[in-house]
Amino acid sequence: MEKQLTPEFDGPTIFGHPKGLMTLFFTEMWERFSYYGMRALLILFMTTAVFDGGLGFDDKTSGAIYGLYTMGVYLLALPGGWLADRLFGLKQSVWYGGIIIAMGHFTMALPGIINLFGEAEVEKVALTSFDTNSFFLGLILIVLGTGLLKPNISSIVGQLYPAGSSKRDAGFSIFYMGINIGGFIAPLICGTLATYDWHLGFGVAGLGMVIGLIQYKLTSNNLDGLGEKPVFVTEVEKAGNKKLKTNTSIILIVLAAVVGFLFMGLVPIDVSAIAGASGTVIAVVAFGFLGYVIAFGGLDKSDKNKVGVIAILFLFSAMFWSGFEQAGSTLNLFGERFTNRMMLGWEIPASYFQSINSLFIIIFAPFFGALWVWLGRRNLEPSSPLKFTFGLILLGVGFLVMYFAAKIAASGELAAPTWLIMTYMLHTFGELSLSPVGLSLVTKLAPKGYGGQMMGIWFLSVALGNLFAGLIAGEASGGSEEALAQMPDQYMLIVYTVMGSAIVLFLLKPIIKKMMGEVH
Repeated sequence: MEKQLTPEFDGPTIFGHPKGLMTLFFTEMWERFSYYGMRALLILFMTTAVFDGGLGFDDKTSGAIYGLYTMGVYLLALPGGWLADRLFGLKQSVWYGGIIIAMGHFTMALPGIINLFGEAEVEKVALTSFDTNSFFLGLILIVLGTGLLKPNISSIVGQLYPAGSSKRDAGFSIFYMGINIGGFIAPLICGTLATYDWHLGFGVAGLGMVIGLIQYKLTSNNLDGLGEKPVFVTEVEKAGNKKLKTNTSIILIVLAAVVGFLFMGLVPIDVSAIAGASGTVIAVVAFGFLGYVIAFGGLDKSDKNKVGVIAILFLFSAMFWSGFEQAGSTLNLFGERFTNRMMLGWEIPASYFQSINSLFIIIFAPFFGALWVWLGRRNLEPSSPLKFTFGLILLGVGFLVMYFAAKIAASGELAAPTWLIMTYMLHTFGELSLSPVGLSLVTKLAPKGYGGQMMGIWFLSVALGNLFAGLIAGEASGGSEEALAQMPDQYMLIVYTVMGSAIVLFLLKPIIKKMMGEVH
């Protein structure tokens, strides 16, 4: 008698995975399309002169705004996950988040939409409050929406697979591919439209999010029973939830009032000062929390050591992302200002270079995964701290390449695009050495009951790195003759800093491995 195999998944499947994976795949792909499409234009739009359709901000201000925005995207993932768990449920949070993201992109596109229906084309010589207010309001909406969508859609992916499923990792790999497909095509499409009007680029980014929402709603039956709203059984729970909703509403109203005061100019803004203060707050909160967990978290010595390792790696993670995330700021401006982009009589939009990282991930991620497995079978796989070190070294070598490109730019010549391409390739190799390893390591090191909180700390390091990347862009982008002359030295300073941190991490490796215990 033939043995009947119990199916791994209750619902319908496609290619051996739950059908819901495709729903989430395309939702995430279009969300990343909207994010990376707009990000590819962001600092270029801010630094472009007003009469050319930009905002005309200086490099320092633009870099600080870019840093605050990209920081906020990661920072609000923490309260976004909390709101999903307590109020909306994962599925509704993704839906609401996508709507807010689309609203943000369309808000940024408003000045262009209004100009399309204007009676005549008038040369713009000064910014209006409408230009800046719609821009900043759009950024804030995108940050809020991404905070709701980004962490919770990944959580639903995890719920698709039963505990111990052998296909879970493969499912996340497929999901991750959707992220990079969106990241690859977005700068090409949004960047092309932006050559006609910046706001068209922002608008098509919002359109991408709308397409993602439509397919999410049409195929939502594939997610039945997953990520539903929290169920409150007792009267105490219901009362607590009602109070929570009231307090959340009050906080949102206060936040909206503060933002409104800023927009109306009733409160003076020093963006660079806000960015610097934000970095300090993130660092103090992260290390204050980790210190509290170690001192008062009721952990044994082994778990205290593991939390200590997370604290050490927090610094090196922030260092890595502060360099890597200059792709959308410093290196984006280098592509715009100092790179020869002519090909067959056509000037390639600078935003196209933002597709290179995603393309390299699609190509090389399988090779890196296979490499670690191949080395592991021969007991040659590097430890996690050593992989971190490799990531920092590759980041530093990438900026060393940019040092020579900056020397060409400082001499008055345009650098070949191969300099940027080589840098992005090295940085992608660094990302593949560090990013997935860091995520996996945090889940292994986190003490019982602190898994989500330790993952939150990891995202704080990414947020801090993004903030620093924007601040560095304000100093190393060569926006004036004096800054251009100093640009090679600025890149070399980054090389020294990153390589120095890699050496420190390598020297700390024996101590870190001892603190990690059996975790590798």
